[in-house]
Amino acid sequence: MMMQKALKRIALSLIMLLPVFAVPPQASAHSGPAGFADLAEKLLPAVVNISTTQTVKTHGSMEDMPDLQLPPGSPFEQFFHDFMDKQKNAPRKHKATALGSGFIIDPTGYVVTNNHVIEDADEITVILQDDTNLPATVVGRDKKTDLALLKIDSKKPLTAVTWGDSDKARVGDWIIAIGDPYGLGGTVTAGIISARSRDINSGPYDEYLQTDAPINRGNSGGPMFNMEGEVIGINTAIFSPSGGSIGIGFAIPSSLAKNIIEQLKSNGHIRRGWLGVHIQTVTPDIAKGLGMDHAHGALVSDVTPDGPAAKAGVQQGDVITSFDGKDVPDMHRLPLMVAETDVDKTVGLNVFRKGQEIQLKVKVGELKAKDDSANDDDDQKDEQPAAPNAEKISDLGLSVSVLNDTLRQRYDIKKGVSGLVVTTVSPDGVAADQGIQPGDVITEASQQEVKTAKALKDITMQAKKDGKPLLLLVSRQDDLRFVAINFGKKKPKAKDE
Repeated sequence: MMMQKALKRIALSLIMLLPVFAVPPQASAHSGPAGFADLAEKLLPAVVNISTTQTVKTHGSMEDMPDLQLPPGSPFEQFFHDFMDKQKNAPRKHKATALGSGFIIDPTGYVVTNNHVIEDADEITVILQDDTNLPATVVGRDKKTDLALLKIDSKKPLTAVTWGDSDKARVGDWIIAIGDPYGLGGTVTAGIISARSRDINSGPYDEYLQTDAPINRGNSGGPMFNMEGEVIGINTAIFSPSGGSIGIGFAIPSSLAKNIIEQLKSNGHIRRGWLGVHIQTVTPDIAKGLGMDHAHGALVSDVTPDGPAAKAGVQQGDVITSFDGKDVPDMHRLPLMVAETDVDKTVGLNVFRKGQEIQLKVKVGELKAKDDSANDDDDQKDEQPAAPNAEKISDLGLSVSVLNDTLRQRYDIKKGVSGLVVTTVSPDGVAADQGIQPGDVITEASQQEVKTAKALKDITMQAKKDGKPLLLLVSRQDDLRFVAINFGKKKPKAKDE
C-alpha cells in the first residue's frame, strides 16, 4: 500500500514537471547576435577622433599673485600694489583642448561630427584609427541640428561608411555605437533602440533616436550603426545626473542628418523651407472647442503678414492637418516637415477651419536667419491702481477692461493689439488654471472678436451652457496663443494639513 502511494507521488511529480520539459523550441526567446567583432572590425577604420584647440581668455586672481611682504612705508609699497592690481585684472590667454568623435562619410575626406564638438575651435585635428593626425577645415555647420562637416586631405586611402535609413529602424533593434569616450580612443558599445522621435528641447527639429548603448563624454559626433553597418544616427547627447552613462543616450537620425550634410557639402550652408505661421499644440480641450473629433495637427496662433501661408489663405485658428500629402500628427512634427521641403516648391496644405476641411496650395518660402537679440529690461515697474471701468467675468475668474492708452503703457501693449486686457485674475478661477495673467489681452473668444466685456460674458455663458470648452485667443508680449477653458474641470483644492 505504501509502495503504491509512493509511486502515485512520483507520477504526480513527473506530470507537474512535464510542461517544463515539453516547451517547444519555437516558444523560447530569440537570442541576440552571436557577436559584433566582425562588424566592429569593418567599421572602426571609418570612425575618427576629433581634437580641437581654442584660445580661452581668463582674468588673474589674488591666488595667482606672489606673496611678498614689504616694510611699511617702503618707497616701493605703492608701486607694488598698483602693479598687483593691474595684474589681477589683466586678461590672460591659454589654450584649451577638447576631444570628440566623427566618421568619414566620403573616401575623398569628408568627416561628419557635431557642431558643438568643433564650435569656437581655432584648430581642428582629425585622428585616424592608426593615429595619423590630419588638420581639418570646416566645410559648413548647422547649429539648429548640431551638425558639422569637415574636410581632411590624406595621402593614404580612407575608409568611409554609408548612410542607412533611420525611418526603418524599430524600437528594440540592435545597434552599435563607436566613438572616443574620455579620449580613450576607438571604443565600441552595443545596445538597442529604446525609443524614437524623442524631443529633448535642444532645438526646433528634435527627432532623436534613444538608445541604451553606453555613450559617454567624447562620444559626441560618433556614429550609430545598424546591423548592416550603415549609419542610422549621430550620437549627440546623454541624459545623466552624474555626467556618465546611465543607459539613456540620444542620436540625430540619419533621415534628418543626411540631407543636412549633403547641403553642407554642396553649398556650405543650409536652405530651409518656411511657412510663416506661429503654431501650438492641439490639446484635447482645444480640439473639442474647435469641433474636432480628436486632437491632432498644428494650431495656427498667428500668421506672418505677406508670408507663404498668408498668401495661400491660411488663417488664424486654422489647424494644419496635412502638409505635402503627409499627415501632421502633432505640432512638433510640422516644423521639421516644412524645413525639409525644397524652397519654392508648391505643396498641398489641408486645414481644419470651423468644422470643415479646406484644401490649400502654398509655395514654400526660405527661412531666413533671425536676430535673436532681446531687450533685457529687468527694471521693476511701479505698482499701479486697478484699471478704471474693469468688469468682472465670474465664470472665468478674471476682470477685463477695454484697451486705452493708459493700459497700453502700463502693460507694454503695442497699438496693433486689440481686444480686452486682463486686469485681475482670481487664483481659484479657471483662467488662472490655464496660466492667464494680468496684462494678457483676450482678442477672440470662440473664434469671434471681442471688444466689450459684455460680448465676452455672452460667449462665455453660451459655451458653459453648451458644455463645450471656451477657446480664447490671448496675446502676451506680441505672442499669440489659444487657450481652452474647460468649465467641467476644476482645479483640486489643497487639503489642510
